[in-house]
Amino acid sequence: MATKAKDVAEIIPSKDIFVGNPQASVTLTEFGEYENEDCAKANEVVKKLLEEYEGKIRFNFRHFPQTKIHQRSMKAAEASLAAAQNGKFWEMHNLLFENRRQLGTTSLKLYSKEAGVENKHFLDELINSTYGWQVRNDFQDGVDKGVKEIPAFFINGEKVSGKGSFENLSKEIETALKKAKKKAPAKQRA
Repeated sequence: MATKAKDVAEIIPSKDIFVGNPQASVTLTEFGEYENEDCAKANEVVKKLLEEYEGKIRFNFRHFPQTKIHQRSMKAAEASLAAAQNGKFWEMHNLLFENRRQLGTTSLKLYSKEAGVENKHFLDELINSTYGWQVRNDFQDGVDKGVKEIPAFFINGEKVSGKGSFENLSKEIETALKKAKKKAPAKQRA
């Protein structure tokens, strides 16, 4: 008697979620969380950078919840990943920062609707920590990369020293763009 394999839904981890040019030679990665004021300010900086370097960079947000300080940061991170499964990560990401002082489970469900998530099981997934492992994987990856404070930025895998200010990150992006240009093979003439 043949047994039918249960359909296993593949979860899209945050390390695979980008905004910006998918083929960009420069990847800006941030480790952060949704309740942290500095991360909320950094989110506004990142929006400006994506506008300023449109087509030249891509951005990836990785979760680094500070659960001893911010008890709701873990569930907020899980909510963003639940939204990602519906293609609504960035909408949810921005809503979570805008509402960082109200991240209870019921509020997260409301934000998911506002972000355009159509998932009848959203609340169940939060309660059951369906995406908890992905958040923990992000956190562990951050620890492995030496993240101690957030927001922490990386450009093409290299940790950015100094503040996550527009000026500092712009300077680092410019340097990375120049490096990428030098590495690009010269076009052959026809």
